[in-house]
Amino acid sequence: MPDESLILLAKEVRGKTLRLLEGVDERQARFAAPGLHNSILWHAGHSFIVNEALGVAAIERKPAPAYPQGWFETFSWKSDPRTVTQWPALSEVVGGLQDQLRRLVAGIEGLSEQRLGEVIDPNRGRTLRYSVLHGIHDEAGHQGEIWLLKKLYARQSGG
Repeated sequence: MPDESLILLAKEVRGKTLRLLEGVDERQARFAAPGLHNSILWHAGHSFIVNEALGVAAIERKPAPAYPQGWFETFSWKSDPRTVTQWPALSEVVGGLQDQLRRLVAGIEGLSEQRLGEVIDPNRGRTLRYSVLHGIHDEAGHQGEIWLLKKLYARQSGG
C-alpha cells in the first residue's frame, strides 16, 4: 500500500511552489536582493535538482540522477549563481517541476513499506523514506525564500 502521507506532502509542497511561481516574469525570476546571490529562478531550479536526486533517482534506483543539460551546474548545492551566464527560462523550470511531480508521485505509489524502509545511505543510516522526505522538506524551505524575494522585488520596483 502506498504511503499516502508522503504522496500528500509531495503534492502539497510542490503545489505551493508552483503557485508561488505563477505570474513571475523573467526579470523578477532573476532578481537577487542586495547582498544575496540566489534568485527565484535558482530556488525553483534547486528544488528540481534536490528532488530529482533524493526522490526520483533514489526511487528508481538510478546510479545517478538525470538532469537537463547544465542544470546541475546552475542549480545544485555546488552552484554559484554569480558565475552562471546562461539560465533556462522560468517556464522550462516550471515545466520540469510539473513533470517531476508526476514522476515522483508515481514512484511513491509503487513503493512498499519494506522498500521505503530500505537503508540507501548506509554511512548515515538513512532510508529511502528519509531521502524522499528530505527532498520535499528542502523544497518547502526554499518556498520561503521565493516568497521573500517576491516581496523584496515588489518593494524595490514600487509594486
